[in-house]
Amino acid sequence: MAGPLALTFLRSYARVDDLPFVHAEVALLGRSNVGKSSLLNAVAQRRHLAKTSKTPGATRLLNAFELAPENSGRWLMDLPGYGYARVSKQEQQKWTTMLGRYIEERENLRSVLLLIDGAIGPTALDLQTVGWLHSLGRPITYVATKMDKVKPSQSPRRRNELAGKLGLEKREILWVSADKGTGIPELRAAITHLLTDGPA
Repeated sequence: MAGPLALTFLRSYARVDDLPFVHAEVALLGRSNVGKSSLLNAVAQRRHLAKTSKTPGATRLLNAFELAPENSGRWLMDLPGYGYARVSKQEQQKWTTMLGRYIEERENLRSVLLLIDGAIGPTALDLQTVGWLHSLGRPITYVATKMDKVKPSQSPRRRNELAGKLGLEKREILWVSADKGTGIPELRAAITHLLTDGPA
C-alpha cells in the first residue's frame, strides 16, 4: 500500500491570478468542517503540515502543497471550505468567487477530491457542488471522511445511503478516517495516480 506522501507546503495564494503554471494539480474541496486539513496531515503522516482548527473556516486561502522531490510541479491544493464559517457574508462571497474562478480556470486541474462527511452527508450544499462540478466537466474523486464517527452496526446502511444520494456505487467512493487511518493508504494511492498519471 502507498506510504506517506512527501508533501511540502509552498505558500498560500489570495488570488487565482497569482498562481503559477504547474504540471498537474489535485484540489481538496468540501464543507468548512469536513476535515480537509486533518486528512491532508494524514496522507502525509505529519501532524502539523496543514493547520487544523476546531472552528470551521480556518482555511481562507488557496494553499499549495507540492509532491516532492522527484515530482516537482505537481500540487495538492487545499481550498477554502464552503458552507458554515464564522466570517462575514462579504468574506464568504469573496471565498465563493475565488473558488469559482479556481475550479473553472485552472487548466491542469486533474481532479477535485470532493470530501463529504461520512456521518451526515451528503448535504444539500454537497449535492449542489456535485452538480456544479459536473456542469464544468471537472472529474470528481469522492471521499467520505470521518467514517470512525459511524458505528460499525450502522456503517453498511450509512454507506448505502450516502452512495445512493450521490447516484454512485459504494466502490466509487473512498471511505476514510483521518483519526483511525482507515482508507488512508488507498487515498494516497489515488492522489499519487492523479498527479503522476492523470485521471483513470
